[in-house]
Amino acid sequence: MKKEWTHTFTICAYKESPFLEECIQSIQAQTVKSKVLIATSTPNAYIENLARKYNVSLYINTGEKGITQDWNFAYSKADTDLITIAHQDDVYLPHYTENILSMIEGAAHPLIAFTDYGELRDGEPVVKSKLLTIKRILLYPLRFFKKSKFVRRRSLSLGNCICCPAVTFVKENVPNPVFQHGFRSNEDWEAWEVISKLDGEFLYSKTIGMYHRIHEGSETSVIIGDNARTTEDLVMFKKFWPEPIAKWIADVYASSEKSNEL
Repeated sequence: MKKEWTHTFTICAYKESPFLEECIQSIQAQTVKSKVLIATSTPNAYIENLARKYNVSLYINTGEKGITQDWNFAYSKADTDLITIAHQDDVYLPHYTENILSMIEGAAHPLIAFTDYGELRDGEPVVKSKLLTIKRILLYPLRFFKKSKFVRRRSLSLGNCICCPAVTFVKENVPNPVFQHGFRSNEDWEAWEVISKLDGEFLYSKTIGMYHRIHEGSETSVIIGDNARTTEDLVMFKKFWPEPIAKWIADVYASSEKSNEL
């Protein structure tokens, strides 16, 4: 009997993002409907009003705060088979969920499913750039070797090529909690590295399913600005390579991050 997969978008909201409403609207405009919830550790009237306006359940994290803590909290509030952690500034295209479900329904033991993505810069979609091209090249083999631990680890060994908000987790097949505390920027890359060691499938669609917004207030831009990411990148590369090679790759990788700057 065919399994009926259930799915939740958990939106991580922080302070008063002017883009949160657009994120909610894009999720509610999906061709296949899912549960939707908002989780925040910074409750305020702005978030509460939007949750009320769009009839979305709101959960307040009153425990430990931080990126990984907030993401794990949001993840824990979903009671469905599949979970997508949506970032408040991003936008999903209408067929994202439909595409994800199609891949998962055809898999034997899916771990994560994710789509290609574009960027939003100054409100305008960007689907081609040097960084996006490199990531697509790294991910290309996954389209054909979904079950190969070797292939997925080789892709991850050269950088964080998987866009976190484009990922849907198959809850019963991945660790809980998904994210470990410690990193400020590479908490998702670390999660992919852990999951990459498990038996099962990494499902990747070359179709763009969402847009990741790049702006001065984004956490990624802040971290790159204070160079915190360079140190974390080296830690990650050392999980795949001997230290001398890891240092060389980290130096090359650092230069590519400039494309995230405005």
